[in-house]
Amino acid sequence: MNNFRIWAPAAQQDVQLCLDDTTVPMQAEQDGWWSADVDASPGARYAYRVDDNDERPDPRSLLQPDGPHGRSEVVDLGAHDWQDEAWRGVPLSDAVIYELHIGTFTEEGTLDAAIDRLDHLADLGITLIELMPVAAFPGTRGWGYDGVNLFAVHEAYGGPLALQRFVDAAHAKGLGVALDVVYNHLGPSGNYLPVFGPYFTDRHHTPWGWAVNLDGPNSDEVRRYLIDNALMWFRDFHLDALRLDAVHALIDDRAVHFLEELAAETDSLADVLDRPLLLIAESDRNDPATVAARAGGGTGGLGLHAQWADDLHHTWHVLLTGETQGYYADFADPDALVKSARTPFFHDGTWSSFRGRHHGRPVDGEITPGDRFVASLQTHDQVGNRATGDRLSHLVSPGRLAIGAALMLTAPYTPMLFMGEEWGASTKWAYFTDHEDPDLARAVSEGRRKEFAEHGWSEEVPDPQEASTRDSSVLRWDEIEEPVHRALLDWYRTLIALRRNVPDLRDPSLTSGSIERDGDLLRIRRGEHEMVANFGDEPARVDHALHVLAAFEASMDAGGHMVLEPDGVVLLGPNAA
Repeated sequence: MNNFRIWAPAAQQDVQLCLDDTTVPMQAEQDGWWSADVDASPGARYAYRVDDNDERPDPRSLLQPDGPHGRSEVVDLGAHDWQDEAWRGVPLSDAVIYELHIGTFTEEGTLDAAIDRLDHLADLGITLIELMPVAAFPGTRGWGYDGVNLFAVHEAYGGPLALQRFVDAAHAKGLGVALDVVYNHLGPSGNYLPVFGPYFTDRHHTPWGWAVNLDGPNSDEVRRYLIDNALMWFRDFHLDALRLDAVHALIDDRAVHFLEELAAETDSLADVLDRPLLLIAESDRNDPATVAARAGGGTGGLGLHAQWADDLHHTWHVLLTGETQGYYADFADPDALVKSARTPFFHDGTWSSFRGRHHGRPVDGEITPGDRFVASLQTHDQVGNRATGDRLSHLVSPGRLAIGAALMLTAPYTPMLFMGEEWGASTKWAYFTDHEDPDLARAVSEGRRKEFAEHGWSEEVPDPQEASTRDSSVLRWDEIEEPVHRALLDWYRTLIALRRNVPDLRDPSLTSGSIERDGDLLRIRRGEHEMVANFGDEPARVDHALHVLAAFEASMDAGGHMVLEPDGVVLLGPNAA
């Protein structure tokens, strides 16, 4: 016997369960809940009808085989025979994150196909795979940030059982799995939550439309909906972390913020499961309170475990590329690079010309360690939101890519790679969609073209709706064997191994490092170790008394001195690792 339950306080008369060829009246319960006990086997299709209106899918559906507009499918999450009983999770201090998009990681674009590439990630030294959103959305291809069925795994990726297989296989390789979840908004097509209840509010607004109702009337159940979703991923899919999209858009005026409540319940489940469960925030606020510990009386932080630090990306991007347009302008300040050794936030109360105001709050390195901040050279946002989806490998030399890798992987922060970065992938990664609503599809295509036309890019911007835009974004795994790509991959592998084995290079202290420019040479010190990079146009000799741990585009001269070619880099230490 299956218990079907639905929260539908919007119902004025009744709620009916439409199961296969039958219609079952549901019984009203307290607080807007309705239920029905009916036999239903996995694979059965069902939907709900509120007050004799059109039938709509279950807000907690696990699978939408015909897309978000069709019926839900009954799924037995207990059917998978888990083999990861010995899995103990990934501590934040050990995390090397790898962000990937299932639909373009392989040509097939499925979770099962991605399993075949897990050996590559394990050999690289990755410890935590971060999947971009898998919540069901209309069409087959897209980034996933317009998902509308938060509990369902996108059918084109393989559905929920495929995600369980992927996580189990990853754990067998020693790899944790994180999932990007979007709680701040739902997509514009197939969002039927308002049919059932006040999931959204006009009291607040977001850049994407309706704000989620976290603090208005009936918001208790809305918060419960999101928290139950998070706990499901940890409990039923054995996930190790969630990346929370744009938490600054989770507007909540309550004394106990939704994120604080979510963090408390996540920590409680971690105690039960006896393994770390991580919440990693994307936040535009530059506020260390996001990851500060919770405390009574509202005096503490939100208690999340880590947050993205985009200021680090911007600082390194300007250094490597010289681009200073838009929000990169402030990061041309030489102090940005110097500050990056001791704080993740360049804007820590300073003036932000892009925002036209002061921004951020200082991080106290004595209280908050650097590993609470995720550092990256490339992400889906920073690559895909460029006009043509060009990666860093399209902008700079292999030597500059190697310098960037050394900057990130010797920093006191938690490093994150974007898929293909490790070999300087030649494929661009553009913004792509598959909206089925013709008006929405047209608006997206025209909007994208208009957005970049102001900057002179209109002739080159790929149409998001064209299937070729997705296809050209798929990684080309065969190019790993090409010499230039292989050399960069070996460099990444070497740096990650050194980070794992050399305490200085994984030390999260924000007080033990420094960065300085010495002419064309950039020198970064981390404890007893030093990285030197040549930003000049001529070879540079590096005098040192340390052991060479790793070098890229460098050699020894006849006198035994290290010579760095332009864009060459060397990592030095007191002993061989």
